[in-house]
Amino acid sequence: MPELPEVETTCSGIRPHLEGHTLDALVVRNPRLRQPLPAGLGPLLAGRRLLAVRRRAKYLLFDFGDGTLIVHLGMSGSLRLVPAGMPPGAHDHVDFVFGGQLLRLRDPRRFGLVLWQPGAAALHPLLAGLGPEPLSAAFDGAWLHRVTRGLRAPIKHVLMDSRRVVGVGNIYASESLFRARIHPLEPAGLLGPQRCARLVTAVRETLCAAIAAGGSTLRDFVGGDGRPGYFQQQYAVYGRGGEPCPQCGAAIRRVVSGQRATFFCPHCQRRRMKKGGPKPA
Repeated sequence: MPELPEVETTCSGIRPHLEGHTLDALVVRNPRLRQPLPAGLGPLLAGRRLLAVRRRAKYLLFDFGDGTLIVHLGMSGSLRLVPAGMPPGAHDHVDFVFGGQLLRLRDPRRFGLVLWQPGAAALHPLLAGLGPEPLSAAFDGAWLHRVTRGLRAPIKHVLMDSRRVVGVGNIYASESLFRARIHPLEPAGLLGPQRCARLVTAVRETLCAAIAAGGSTLRDFVGGDGRPGYFQQQYAVYGRGGEPCPQCGAAIRRVVSGQRATFFCPHCQRRRMKKGGPKPA
């Protein structure tokens, strides 16, 4: 599934080509995505000027002034800028026509979303309950320490909970915890202020590195310009079960937690004991 870096890569790729331009038409070849496209969406949007393209969590927000088009790429979706007149492929379900170019939604598994929210986008139920952005000032060590007090859930699960912090999916949670030298199954409530601050820094560094690399190649993900991401070439632990740790050489372990594969180094990310061990740091 495209995660925050992939969505940010898409957003930054299409923004300079579309902001300020008028949407001439909406061509819908298959309205049956995770939820059906709203009836009458094409006539509603035709002739409107796109004021801004933004990202919130894993959602792309197309601001038309009095309302926002909310797009989610689902499991395998992508948005690409292609010349007008380019024939669509089998899974190219929606075209947004901007003069001589198209913004084309390709979604082989049809788990994506295209929704219309009148007024402020933040009022939509999908966005209203989201936590802070991990690259914003609101996400810091003090905040993470405060919201994890008393939590027995593994810290990796907390990182992936969009009500706590948005956009940190499975890959980037595993890589961030490795950078912070924190065991992914450590109860979140046992992390002290120092480790919370270290983890926040690691999350930011991991996401920024992934964005700089254009995201990861997940199934057939490509950015708005059609290029794949290359962060997968920098994975320290994710998908490397049994391979040597790049820091210490110990074999990377793979476990399943919360129905998701989790990768970590048992030497670099030792789990701390609540009793008889060091105080939370």
